Amino acid sequence: MAARILNSTLTPCFRPSTTYQPANGRANSLRLSAKSSSETPTIYPSSKGDSATSVPLFSPPPNFKPPQPKRFSVRPDKILDIIGASLALIFRVGTGALVSGYSVSFVPNNEIPSDKYALEIAGFKLKETSKLGPRPEIPIEIYEFESCPFCRKVREIVAILDLDVLYYPCPRNGPNFRPKVAEMGGKQQFPYMVDPNTGVAMYESDEIIKYLVGKYGDGNVPIMLSLGLLTTLTEGFAMIGRMGKGSLYTPAKLPPKPLEIWAYEPSPFCKVVRETLVELELPHILHSCARGSPKRQILYEKAGHFQVPYLEDPNTGVQMFESAEIVEYLKATYAL
Repeated sequence: MAARILNSTLTPCFRPSTTYQPANGRANSLRLSAKSSSETPTIYPSSKGDSATSVPLFSPPPNFKPPQPKRFSVRPDKILDIIGASLALIFRVGTGALVSGYSVSFVPNNEIPSDKYALEIAGFKLKETSKLGPRPEIPIEIYEFESCPFCRKVREIVAILDLDVLYYPCPRNGPNFRPKVAEMGGKQQFPYMVDPNTGVAMYESDEIIKYLVGKYGDGNVPIMLSLGLLTTLTEGFAMIGRMGKGSLYTPAKLPPKPLEIWAYEPSPFCKVVRETLVELELPHILHSCARGSPKRQILYEKAGHFQVPYLEDPNTGVQMFESAEIVEYLKATYAL
């Protein structure tokens, strides 16, 4: 794919990117990557090219109270949703459920202090470890949508590499970020990745996977992501149970700050929340925390409990567990 640099006059806040040359020697599409900082943006560019949109005020729904987390329970009216979302675990053989270099052993209860996250089974605790590569200082940015098999491939490697990603959802007819991808890269094709740590930006799921494992992993693409057409077919089969959920835009208010979600790709509970985030076109930072992730301990310390999905909304101050209630909260707060 020929290298491409967009005219910097289109987006003055962008800085030049560096060139990434993949193993096969072909240059990938590059753009002037957004200059990022440790602060989350307060406004987003509008779909009509204006410098900013007006910042609406947000508040939780009337009388809203975050629910208490319920471990291993499914709300009766959501059973079919969770069963449908669980089919992906079968077709993809749990790809993305374990962090790179994952290992586990049973140890006595007293070997792991009570203030450390660990799963307890039959009087023993699971001691889980992983081997992670370099960590990006700034979250990688990915433009994609939930029901795309090529996007799912990239989300799986994000889980395996235990990366934090700022997702810009691009559902069909979405007014904000689909046009932005065409402006930045020259076409509406997904997924589209931007790494503000290196200035690299590219299309093509397989090339994105190779880049991420080379930069933030051990350089090896996991077997379930390296089977070519078979990988793509099983990614498609994995979505049968949800029949296009997470692909069509639902009119919504664009928040001034990205939401934050603690989740990982294979979890059916996380999937139904991600579908809603995408349909409402809500930018969100995903803190990936598959088994073996050190971020499980971080969430355990933050919330006093580990369970995913866990939502933090800086626009309203809401923090909450429970997938069904998170979906209802998102629709009540942001849907028009």
